[in-house]
Amino acid sequence: MPEIRVTPLGAGQDVGRSCILVSIGGKNVMLDCGMHMGFNDDRRFPDFSYITRNGRLTDFLDCVIISHFHLDHCGALPYFSEMVGYDGPVYMTHPTQAICPILLEDYRKIAVDKKGEANFFTSQMIKDCMKKVVAVHLHQTVQVDEELQIKAYYAGHVLGAAMFQIKVGSESVVYTGDYNMTPDRHLGAAWIDKCRPTLLITESTYATTIRDSKRCRERDFLKKVHETVERGGKVLIPVFALGRAQELCILLETFWERMNLKAPIYFSTGLTEKANHYYKLFITWTNQKIRKTFVQRNMFEFKHIKAFDRAFADNPGPMVVFATPGMLHAGQSLQIFRKWAGNEKNMVIMPGYCVQGTVGHKILSGQRKLEMEGRQVLEVRMQVEYMSFSAHADAKGIMQLVGQAEPESVLLVHGEAKKMEFLKQKIEQEFRVSCYMPANGETVTLPTSPSIPVGISLGLLKREMAQGLLPDAKKPRLLHGTLIMKDSNFRLVSSEQALKELGLAEHQLRFTCRVHLHDTRKEQETAVRVYSHLKGLLKDHCVQHLPDGSVTVESILIQAAAHSEDPGTKVLLVSWTYQCRMKSWAATSRPCSRRVCPQPPAEAADGSGRAARGPVLYSRTQSVPRSSLCTCAAPAGHGLHLWGHHQCHMPAKWPVWAEKINNPWRPLHILFLLLGWDVHLQ
Repeated sequence: MPEIRVTPLGAGQDVGRSCILVSIGGKNVMLDCGMHMGFNDDRRFPDFSYITRNGRLTDFLDCVIISHFHLDHCGALPYFSEMVGYDGPVYMTHPTQAICPILLEDYRKIAVDKKGEANFFTSQMIKDCMKKVVAVHLHQTVQVDEELQIKAYYAGHVLGAAMFQIKVGSESVVYTGDYNMTPDRHLGAAWIDKCRPTLLITESTYATTIRDSKRCRERDFLKKVHETVERGGKVLIPVFALGRAQELCILLETFWERMNLKAPIYFSTGLTEKANHYYKLFITWTNQKIRKTFVQRNMFEFKHIKAFDRAFADNPGPMVVFATPGMLHAGQSLQIFRKWAGNEKNMVIMPGYCVQGTVGHKILSGQRKLEMEGRQVLEVRMQVEYMSFSAHADAKGIMQLVGQAEPESVLLVHGEAKKMEFLKQKIEQEFRVSCYMPANGETVTLPTSPSIPVGISLGLLKREMAQGLLPDAKKPRLLHGTLIMKDSNFRLVSSEQALKELGLAEHQLRFTCRVHLHDTRKEQETAVRVYSHLKGLLKDHCVQHLPDGSVTVESILIQAAAHSEDPGTKVLLVSWTYQCRMKSWAATSRPCSRRVCPQPPAEAADGSGRAARGPVLYSRTQSVPRSSLCTCAAPAGHGLHLWGHHQCHMPAKWPVWAEKINNPWRPLHILFLLLGWDVHLQ
């Protein structure tokens, strides 16, 4: 039984260190390779020994996919490829490829140059790692090998973020990475087509949150900043270099211009220029408004926002500072926070999610005394505000994406266990699909049912539509036709088209039923007696007595024969034709689940006197042990048996077929009974 296996090495019931192993159709793919911002020891990177303890990872992985440039999704990539050992392809979008090495280098500088950590990747390792990257375009289907293909979809969230579809044969997995279903001031909303994947792996950062109006949040944010500046306080806004930083910069720039405010706004040195460069370079990834106005005015060239210098932190008077990183776990934002934390006039606004273990998470949890490095205690007197400008989908957005993609199953990652449990129940109740939330190191196995795609001819569809039956997208439609396989591709066509393409003639079948009656006369006399009675009773039908002794009523043929064991019993062979095409019969039948029927007897005729071939109907004309017969052939008492050389078939809708077959000879049965003959059907 084919199956899909998913094992989170990171982000399983946790936020941070995203790294998910997926095995699909015999292929192994690693989704993201991030670091955990809450740890500074071995736990900050995923445990890659889970993949293999011996040999290089290239032998076990077919490819690695990076969803976007945030460090909790790409921060472990140089360590993974250069220090652990992976030489295979790494797929990401063009903006991610451009921005990723900059953030990795900043991360390396903080860890090595400032904290003095050993056993860390070097600048050269980052360069060597990026040489393995294969950049992809949105909606481009990339063939990794003959069987494995991937496709990127727009995810919003940050510049270059993408959701990826991984497909092997008829099985597929969609990995969302981080995404946002709501458009903002510089990026559009995430979008995916109705791809109906076997499994959807989605982030669940805000699994229980439904955000309020975006305008209300923006108004509250501007009000708090304005009030703090007016009373002479300083505002610290910890952000990551690209993403929410640009969103909030556009918001403050517009507000400062409208209110004619003079308090300075600063942004971390160097990052503004780099951000502007990449937003210009990848302008097609921004929203429609920015693309339209880009020629007249670049929204990312700010009049009121200047580059920040460390010395400015000690300047008197009000100011607003955007500083990195966004969770106050290191870097310039943490340094400024330590300087300003003791003044109640100041304010820190956390605009996004903070991982457990970071300073940002601690102050949002209400801690006012923090133990810093060297066991120094920092007392926090400044105001702490949380205002969600996060570019993650909320619970409503996650449900919207599940409804849009229509997956067979859902798996939650990148979230907290309790919140995941709530969302899991909501998804199962609303969409009636299985939902999973594995912890790190736990494997989820999903059995899959392979489907075979079949192309349908236009002629067959037109014929079905001509019947006046309108198609319903939610209900399966039964089509009758001929199934043709050519070059490993299947097509369903009309019987006429199949006969023409394959060079086959129409085939006529005769169905025969044996009627036993007690009659001591010779076969010829029995046939004459039957002819006379039928001629008298069926005056509206053409009844003939043929030279060979047989009797016909329309297309029904009646022949009298002696019983092999009882001379006083005659056997009437009543046969009729049913116009059907052999290939069509095979296409509109289903395999019998019982045992394979024996070889058809030599007497079985197809109307032309020759022994018939293929999956066709035969009359039972010789004694065969009952245990060796296929008992699925017909309802009890009809005496019809289906035979086949290797496999028996029965109609998909037997009662309909039985009605058509039985109608011609049922009157004969009644006639024999009226004549008072001892008749029974076998």
